This record gives sequence, C-alpha cells and structure tokens, in this order.
Amino acid sequence: MTEPLDTPEDHPVLPPPRLGYDSATWKEIAYLLSSFPLSIFGFVYAVTMVALGAGLTVTVIGLPLIAAGLRGARLLGKAERGRARALLGVRIDEPSPLPMRRTGGFFGWLWTGLKDPVGWRTVLYEVIRLPWAVLTFALTLVGLLVLWPVLPFIARGLGNADRAMVRALLSPSDELERRIEELESDRGVVVDTAAADLRRIERDLHDGAQARLVNLAMGLGLAKEKLLEGQADEAVAAMVDEAHGEVKLALQELRDLARGIHPAVLTDRGLDAALSSVATRCTVPVKVTADLPGRPAEAIEGIAYFTVSELLQNVSKHSGARSASVDVWRSQDRLLIQVWDDGRGGASLDKGTGMSGLAERLDAVDGLFVVDSPDGGPTMITAELPWRDRTGSIRQG
Repeated sequence: MTEPLDTPEDHPVLPPPRLGYDSATWKEIAYLLSSFPLSIFGFVYAVTMVALGAGLTVTVIGLPLIAAGLRGARLLGKAERGRARALLGVRIDEPSPLPMRRTGGFFGWLWTGLKDPVGWRTVLYEVIRLPWAVLTFALTLVGLLVLWPVLPFIARGLGNADRAMVRALLSPSDELERRIEELESDRGVVVDTAAADLRRIERDLHDGAQARLVNLAMGLGLAKEKLLEGQADEAVAAMVDEAHGEVKLALQELRDLARGIHPAVLTDRGLDAALSSVATRCTVPVKVTADLPGRPAEAIEGIAYFTVSELLQNVSKHSGARSASVDVWRSQDRLLIQVWDDGRGGASLDKGTGMSGLAERLDAVDGLFVVDSPDGGPTMITAELPWRDRTGSIRQG
C-alpha cells in the first residue's frame, strides 16, 4: 500500500508576517476574533450533550442521545474545517461519513454512533478550545487597540497554534480513514472488473462456441434426415465431415475461453511454465526468467499471469519491438514483475491500451503498476504484488 503524500494544500506556504497588514493577516485576525463566540456555542453543545446523555444513561434515551449528539458534533467539525480552510488556509480532508443505513438495526446504528472517533475528537476540540479562544480573543483585541504594529506577528503565532489544533483533532483518523477509502474504491474496482469479465465470457460463449454448436446440431439433423430418406452416402458424408469440422472449431474456442478464465498450465505447472506458454504466442521473441522460491497464492498467481499476458499482447500489437523480456522474482513479501521491450515507447496509463485497467486491478490487491516508456523506447513496466502463500497468509521473509 502506498503511503499518502503531503501536498502543498496540507501545509500552505504563508507570506511572512510583517508590520504591514496583508490579506493573510486580516484573515488570521478575523479567525481569532470569531473563534470566541463560536467556541461558546460549541462548548455548550458538547458539555450539554455529554452531561445530559451520561445523566440519562439509566434510562433508555441516554445512549441514543449521545450517539445522536456525536453525529451532530461531526457537523460542527465540518463547519470548523471550512472556517479554517477559508481563513487559515488549512486544507484537511473530510472524514468518511458514517453509514446512513442502520446496519444491524437500531443497536447497530447506536454502536456505530457511540464508537465514532471523529465525533469524540470534535467534542474534545470544542471543550478545550473555549479557554484558548478566550485568551486569543483578548490578545487580538488588545493588539488591535494597543499593539497594532506587532499584531501581525502575534496573529501568526496564535494562528499557528490554531492550525496545529485543527490538524490534530479535526483531521480524519489518518491511516484508518485512508484505508477505508481505499478499500471502498478497491471494492468498486473488483466488482466492475468481475462484471466485465462475466460479460466477456457470456459474449464469447454466445458468439463463438454456442453458435458453432447450433450449426453442428442443425448439420447433424439434416444428415439424419437424409439417412432416413435413403439419400446418397456422399451427401451424408459431406455433412458429417462439415459437422466434424464445427466440433473441432468449437472445442478450440472453448479451450481458448478456458485459457482466458484460468489456464490449465498455470494450475498444473505454475507461473514459470504459464508465462513461457504466453511468450510463445507473442509475435516478438520473448525471454522469460522466473526466480521464485515457491508458488504464491492462486489469486496472486492468476493476477500476475493475466498482467503479463495483457502486457505481451500490447507488445505484439503496439510496440513495434524486435525483442522483449519478462522477469519475475520475489523480494521479501512482494512479487515483482518487469516486462521490457525495445519498441517505439510512448506507452502510458491514459492512452487506451488497457494499462489503466491493469493498474486498477493491481491497486485492488495493494499492488503497484509503474510505466517507464519514453518516446523512442525502450519500455519498462514494473508490476508489484503482495506475496501470499497458498494458505492465504503473508509469508515473512
């Protein structure tokens, strides 16, 4: 899994404070002065909600009141993030919303609300911010009246403390929130990919083997009628011969379809033999090197096979290469794949060659997909998958 990177929006570069009042300074002053009245409302809401809910826990409405209050605290947090974004330049991602459906009924809704870390951290923020808001309001007001020449420096220091408080308490639960978002996105990719594969299999069966089997049945039916009518043996033999050809073509199409779903050589002999078989069907000479201490889990092995298979199809169709190579090896807890060719280059994830789909498939299993293909070549594509053994657990290297 790739770690999220800090962006300039997360930590904006502010102009240095100076004696003159610029727009950034006025925004900081506005934030500091408006925090006092807003913090009174937030403090009263948080304390009342917690105290009232705790006091009523002996009744049936205490815990539901706290759960509903925590959902309301999320709205306060959203408003504070918007205010910090507008006046302090702090860019903070919104946390994942709580599920709207009551999964598990009323008690599921209740438990989800009570254990919401975003709501509880917002309550903590509203409670501890009131005394700080009183102090910053007083200092800013005095600075406007008496210390106005140095107020930009005071506002910057107080604003930085508020920025740190907002980031610490109103940010999403970093790793958990990001992981939830990744898994939701990956689930959608997996579902879409599975649906597309099912449609492809259905289309191939309908347009290929099924049509040939229908023709076969019709041909055999005509041959049977001619036999019953005592027709010449030559006509019947021709029909049977034609039906035999249809059978062979249908069998070949079924084999190709089965190979597209999960090739037998991959199941029987592993990734090395399966990739060598794929390489023989490429129009470019391909050297395959596999250095694996064992066989990874079937799902990982299948993804690796189809990744190489599609990349070699791209080499055949688009690269104009004279030679290519495939290297597969294990590095600690990762399975690495590199596909190289000496073609014209220029490959990317957004040129309709199917690479974006490969990248999405690998990302769905915490993999990586990197394309290095300058114009004029050569092209080097690196795919990385988690190594899992046949029992499904990740092996420690």
